[in-house]
Amino acid sequence: MPERAPLWRCPRCGHELVGRNMSHSCGVYDLDHHFEGKPRTVRALFDRLVETARGIGPFKVESQKTRIVFQVRVRFLAVTPRRHGLRGHVWLTRAVAGPPVVRIERLMPRCHLHHFLIEREEDVRALRPRMLEAYQVGAQKHLHARTARRRVEEA
Repeated sequence: MPERAPLWRCPRCGHELVGRNMSHSCGVYDLDHHFEGKPRTVRALFDRLVETARGIGPFKVESQKTRIVFQVRVRFLAVTPRRHGLRGHVWLTRAVAGPPVVRIERLMPRCHLHHFLIEREEDVRALRPRMLEAYQVGAQKHLHARTARRRVEEA
């Protein structure tokens, strides 16, 4: 596997990003501010989502101005707490329909945001297969697979 460049750290907020001066929510935000005025059940759903993702592999949770992101090398999952649950998206290289995904947004041929709504613990379980795949995208493993395929084709 090729050597990866180290992540760039924003000197103002400390967020780590794959590219220098990438657009981001520059600022330090407390995680709890997202849950102010929300029922405790919403925080419990978020904690369950974090626990489920931790079972996949290591990542950082970063509180941003309007959302909470999960990041390996890149952000692979984002959520915004709402009164009745969590709205969010996972980043996949293909479109995969099914609950709790409510909409798929194709940004580029191999870049699909799967927007979801989590209102129950069962929704977290239903999202887990997509989280597994999104985690690989967050680790940028899809880029290494594409590079390896190209090398084989060129040989």
